[in-house]
Amino acid sequence: MKQIHKILIYLIKLYQVTISPILGQNCRYSPTCSNYCIDCFKKHGTKQAISLGLKRIFSCHPFGGSGYDPVP
Repeated sequence: MKQIHKILIYLIKLYQVTISPILGQNCRYSPTCSNYCIDCFKKHGTKQAISLGLKRIFSCHPFGGSGYDPVP
């Protein structure tokens, strides 16, 4: 795994233990967006992982999707 992937995964996990508990359990998707992003970095290159992660995060609104949405 690339060093940049390790750093970005660390930042996501830091978000999960610090900010996410404050916001509460409001995720519309399974797996959660942060876990989805981690899976993207494990399966894809940096650019594609960031693109997929942002696409997923921006689709999280009342008119967006919900339910089970695995990493392609």
